[in-house]
Amino acid sequence: MKLTGKGIKERSLWEKAGILLPGYEVEAVSERARKEPEWVHIGIGNIFRVFIGGIADGLLEEGIWDRGITCVETFDYDIIDAIYKPYDNLGLNVILHSDGTREYKVLGAFAEAVKAKASEPAQWNRLKEIFISPSLQMVSFTITEKGYALHRADGTWLLDVQSDIEHGPDKATGAMAVVAAMLYKRYQAGKYPLALVSMDNCSQNGFKLRQSVQTVAEEWRKAGFVDDGFIEYLWDEEIVAFPWTMIDKITPRPSEEIAADLEQLGIEAMQPVITEKKTYIAPFVNAEKPQYLVIEDHFPNGRPALERGFGVYLTDRNTVNLAERMKVTACLNPVHSATGPLGVVLGYELFAPMLNTNPDMMRMAHMVAYDEGLPVAPNPGILSPQEFVDELFRDRFQNEYLGDTNLRLAVDVSQMVGIRFGETIKAYTRNYGDASRLTAIPLGIAGWLRYMLAVDDEGRSYELAPDPMAEELREQLKGIELGRPETLRNQLKPILSNERLFFVDLYQAGLGEKIETMFREMIAGAGAVKATVHRYLTSEF
Repeated sequence: MKLTGKGIKERSLWEKAGILLPGYEVEAVSERARKEPEWVHIGIGNIFRVFIGGIADGLLEEGIWDRGITCVETFDYDIIDAIYKPYDNLGLNVILHSDGTREYKVLGAFAEAVKAKASEPAQWNRLKEIFISPSLQMVSFTITEKGYALHRADGTWLLDVQSDIEHGPDKATGAMAVVAAMLYKRYQAGKYPLALVSMDNCSQNGFKLRQSVQTVAEEWRKAGFVDDGFIEYLWDEEIVAFPWTMIDKITPRPSEEIAADLEQLGIEAMQPVITEKKTYIAPFVNAEKPQYLVIEDHFPNGRPALERGFGVYLTDRNTVNLAERMKVTACLNPVHSATGPLGVVLGYELFAPMLNTNPDMMRMAHMVAYDEGLPVAPNPGILSPQEFVDELFRDRFQNEYLGDTNLRLAVDVSQMVGIRFGETIKAYTRNYGDASRLTAIPLGIAGWLRYMLAVDDEGRSYELAPDPMAEELREQLKGIELGRPETLRNQLKPILSNERLFFVDLYQAGLGEKIETMFREMIAGAGAVKATVHRYLTSEF
C-alpha cells in the first residue's frame, strides 16, 4: 500500500486495514483549487495537516465545499520535498483516544504545495498567480508565534527582517514580508478583498499578524517600494481583514512507534523525517481527538462553511479574545509551559506518564490550572472554563497514547512566557496589589530558567529544544554553577525584569525575588530540582 494518488485506488487493501479513504474525487477538488483558489494556508506542518486539513476534509466529505486548500511554506521548504511531493499531497491522520483505540483517515484536501521562495521564479510566480486570483477568500496561518516576530528582545530588527525591509517585495524571504509582498500584488491586480487568519496558538493572533504585515509595508512605503494607496488598502479592515482566532489541539511530534504500526498494516514509507531546520514531520500526523477553533467571523470576500467543521465556532472578536485568554493564558498552555521544561530537567521524556506517576508534577499542573488560572480565567460563554479544565485532566493531559514529549513543550518558551504567565500575573496584581500569592507559576518560571542550563537533576547534559532566544538567555545565565548556589548573583535580574519577555517586570509584580529563591534552591546539587518542587507543592493529590 502506497500513500499516493495511484496507491489509494486500491481501496480494498486500505479498507481491510481499517483506514478510511476520501469519499470525494481528490483530483477534481485539487484541480478546482488550482484554477480558482479560495483558501491558502501558510505553515504546512503537523497542526495544519491534522486539524485545518481535517476541517477541510470534513467539508469535502459532506459535499459543502468543492475544492482543496492551497498549501504554502515560507520557512522549511524540505517539508514539501519530503512529505508533500512523494505522497501526491495526500495526508494520513491518526487520532489517538485515551482508551488506546485509533482512527485512521487519508486526507485529499491538500490541492498543491508551493514554496514561497523568491529565488525559485516558477514557485514565486505561481504564488503571485494564487494571490491575485479574485476567487481567493482567506489565507490562514500556523507559523508559530515566532513567525510574526520582527524584533529582537532589545527592540532592534531581526537580521532577516532587516534584509527584507532593505530589499523590498521582490526579494522577500520571511513570512511577514512574503505576505506583504503578495498583498501588494493583489492590490495592484484589483484591490481585491481578503481575510488573513492567524490560527497560531498566541494571544490576539490577528492583531499580531496585522501589526507585523503593516509594519513591513510601512517600512517599504518609506523606502519607496510601495505606494500610499497600498497602505490605505492594507489598513482598511473592510477590505483586508485580520480575524482573531483561538486554536486548541494537542499534536505531538510524529511517533516512530506509530510509523512502525502503519508499516505493519502494509503502508510503505511511513517513517518520520527531521529536516535540516529541525522540523519533525511524517506522511502521517498523530494527535488527540478533541479540538477547538474559535474564529472571528469577518471575511470581506466570503468564506467556506467553516462553522460546519468539527470543533469550529464562528463568533465575534470579543468572544474569540475571551476564549483565547481562557485557554492560552490561564487553563491549558500555562500548564504545558510550567511543567514541560521542568519535566526535561527531572528526566521525564513524556508528558502524560510524568503527570500519571509523579504526584508533585500532577499537583503542580493542577495548581497552575485550577488554583491559579481558573480564578482569573475569562468566561467566553461558548465554552465553560471549568468544563474545559475538567476535560483536560479527565481525558487529555493523561492520555499516554499521545506520546507528547516534554522537550516539545519546551520549544520556543521564551516567545510564550509573557502570554502564558504574564496575563495571570497582571490579573493578580490588579486584584491583590501584587502576584506574590502565586506558587506554581513562579515555580514554572524558575524551572524554565533551570532547564536553560541544559543539565538535568542528576547532572546529565541534554540538548535544548529550539528557541530563538536560547543563546541570549544562556549568555545571561553565565557564571551559574550547579552545586554552588552562591554563584547566582544578579544573572536573573535582566531576564525577570524584561517586560518584552513577560509583559510585566516580575520584581514590581512581587515575584522576582521569589523566583530567584526557587532557582537558587534548584541549583543546590543533584536532586535539588525534585526536592525544590516537592518543597513548594504537597505530594498529596
